[in-house]
Amino acid sequence: MSIWKTKPLSVLLGEASESEKGLKRTLSSRSLVALGVGAIIGAGLFSLTGIAAADHAGPAVTLSFVLAAIGCAFAGLCYAEFASMIPVAGSAYTYSYATMGEFMAWIIGWDLVLEYALGAATVGVSWSRYLLELLAKFNIHLPPDLICSPWEKLTLSNGTVIEGGIVNLPAIFIVSLLSLLLIKGTKESATINNILVVVKVAVVIIFIVLGWKFIDTTNYTPYIPENTGVFGKFGWSGIAAGAGTVFFAFIGFDAVSTAAQEAKDPQKGMPVGILGSLIICTLLYVLFSHVMTGLVPYYKFAGDAKPAATAFAVTGYDFLQTGLIVAILAGYTSVMLVMLMGQSRVFYTMSKDGLLPPFFSEIHAKFRTPWKTNLFFLIFVSLFAGLVPVSDLGHMVSIGTLLAFVLVCIGVMVMRKKMPEAPRAFRTPWVPFVPIAGIIICFALMYSLPNESWARLVIWMALGVLIYFVYGKKNSKLNNPG
Repeated sequence: MSIWKTKPLSVLLGEASESEKGLKRTLSSRSLVALGVGAIIGAGLFSLTGIAAADHAGPAVTLSFVLAAIGCAFAGLCYAEFASMIPVAGSAYTYSYATMGEFMAWIIGWDLVLEYALGAATVGVSWSRYLLELLAKFNIHLPPDLICSPWEKLTLSNGTVIEGGIVNLPAIFIVSLLSLLLIKGTKESATINNILVVVKVAVVIIFIVLGWKFIDTTNYTPYIPENTGVFGKFGWSGIAAGAGTVFFAFIGFDAVSTAAQEAKDPQKGMPVGILGSLIICTLLYVLFSHVMTGLVPYYKFAGDAKPAATAFAVTGYDFLQTGLIVAILAGYTSVMLVMLMGQSRVFYTMSKDGLLPPFFSEIHAKFRTPWKTNLFFLIFVSLFAGLVPVSDLGHMVSIGTLLAFVLVCIGVMVMRKKMPEAPRAFRTPWVPFVPIAGIIICFALMYSLPNESWARLVIWMALGVLIYFVYGKKNSKLNNPG
């Protein structure tokens, strides 16, 4: 038995054609684009923009978004080739299995838990914070013990400080609700996601259109503030550091590839979904940040958790303040929906390969969704969201995502060498330049993350390696046929 044994492309394509007894193909190209937009537009647009402008790039945060988008585009082009070539659920896990062998596939599958499960938990906590803000506007206040984890300090909008509660019930509620929706069916989940995407994109466009009239062009001078003498503090290095910050606002476009087995026409739909959502979000991000830094001087966003609301207050359109919070809630909801869906599909595929217990790949007789996996992550993610202050795990989400991007970029080059004649509905252009550029940029961003993130990554991966050699290797269907 070899831990480096790869899964033949013919076997993967055979699995993709088993739609009548597996996952149901219900997602159109339009739904896949909405899935990507749903995963991307969230916390990044509404909070990270202000941080990047105040601390790093000034009004040139727009250039930071462009630079980050270029890094994502390199990885996205590689994802698109794989997704059109291997239209199977599982994303980077599946691609690694076909190119770098079982052990690397396990590593990346285990790593994706950091992106999807912990990402959903983190967003769940943020969602609960904005819900409290919305309820406060209607003079509704939940019991303090039920809105905060035991190890968390929370300051409410009215100044009340809560030094640890019992559980973050709103976060558990939204995670549970979305998990149950995913059990009901992918088509129904996609329909809800499409509605949420329309709501938040509409509010983003309203912000841009109405805010444009109130832009004070003096706020753009200087457009690129002079460097303070410290790397990353304004100047061109500040634009680069800002890109490192706002890069995480793009996390999620890869989740489109986890739904490949549920796409109606994956060869066409996967590239459209991945690259289309990336282009749309980049355009919205650049316009949004341009208006935001034009309404208020960039340095006023320092330490501001709600920069979009701060900027829009200048316009005098007070009625839209509530609309902004609703849009943010919609944004967070769709992000969690896509992350929970992506996580369940990765574990579903790993279970089908024998690397995880059969429990994770059982399909519901009526809904044809991996319902037991959804229930497992309902509990797992709810525990993190309800009981742990997971905001400090944000860097773990990022480092896990970047590692996935690196392996996919490597995988494209390996596959071109090993299977040059294999049919590809979409080909990554300028190979090896594009994948190498993706690897360099992603590694550079990983390097910029704190040492604590690397330590947690090592611990998490060590646990994963232990599980692989205790269970996965012995039960692998590829290494133990029949």
